[in-house]
Amino acid sequence: MLGELGDPAVAEVGILIVDDDIANQRALKNILDSEGWRVRIVHRDSDALNELATGEWSLAIVNITLTDIRGPFFAILKELSQAEVAEPAADGDGARRGFRALFLVPMATASKVLPLLEREGMPYSLKPYHLNDFLEKVSELLVEAGAIAQPIRSIGGFGATKHRRREARRSREGRRGTMFASREDYQMTEEEMAEYERQEEEERKKREKAMKDREHL
Repeated sequence: MLGELGDPAVAEVGILIVDDDIANQRALKNILDSEGWRVRIVHRDSDALNELATGEWSLAIVNITLTDIRGPFFAILKELSQAEVAEPAADGDGARRGFRALFLVPMATASKVLPLLEREGMPYSLKPYHLNDFLEKVSELLVEAGAIAQPIRSIGGFGATKHRRREARRSREGRRGTMFASREDYQMTEEEMAEYERQEEEERKKREKAMKDREHL
């Protein structure tokens, strides 16, 4: 974790969810809220465009079923996502902020949509997605956008074989390929899942302790 809940640097990270599926909205918001980020949900691309115009959002998570991949909304997301992120000033002043988009792709539409997203160089996550892989993609995109300094967690410790497989794939696919989901990434052993849950519990306890410490200041 980069910071605890209540940390202004964490709370300033804005994530926009563009999805009309209520169950999916709730699941995504619960996951992202647990990291302390500021989350807003919109149901239509027109509402999303209004939000993007404010410049408040570092990442948009978009259900691909709401988007015409050849339409203007997708074109705007692509343009914003692929814009260069300005480096901070030499004296350290000025935030290095940009924007990235992550598309949620149901398995039923994967065969049609994924070749187009890969051709356009746009990151995606297959549904149903695994929590750990999803958070890894989100944090990597926030790093690219300059919203956070480093990924919130590394999953390399969840299995040496899995880690080597991922690193080999990344070296083949290049920088943008690190965002592209692979079905093998959604499989975890019971031992890996237990380790992940242990780490999550430790993070939860740290957040609670930090909040209690602040209350007594």
